[in-house]
Amino acid sequence: MATAEYYGTGKRKSSTARVRLVPGEGQVTVNKRSLSEYFKGETQRTIIRYPLAVTDTLGKFDIRALVDGGGTSGQAGALRLGIANALMQFNAEFRPKLKKAGLIRRDSRIKERKKYGQKGARKRFQFSKR
Repeated sequence: MATAEYYGTGKRKSSTARVRLVPGEGQVTVNKRSLSEYFKGETQRTIIRYPLAVTDTLGKFDIRALVDGGGTSGQAGALRLGIANALMQFNAEFRPKLKKAGLIRRDSRIKERKKYGQKGARKRFQFSKR
């Protein structure tokens, strides 16, 4: 018996999330741990569930995700994008709802590299005339 499985990837900052949606009762597993165990903050859990709330599929899918790199904020954003992409694979009619909510576009803001001869990306060493 083959079950339908929908796949989506998401990236934010230096984090990457690989998401699998399987029809089920709404359990979310991140790196083989429950959602509340992996993400301690309620804000991050809300961010992750937002694509499901927009499409009215909150208790219909089990989510298995592998998240790598970055911090918790970037990982939550990557997971949100991965879930949105997997939902679009499940049903293409979700695209307008997800697009209106701003869940399809990847947030491309990443850390700017440090420049040589400087203290950081923008900060310089103090200038001294003499």
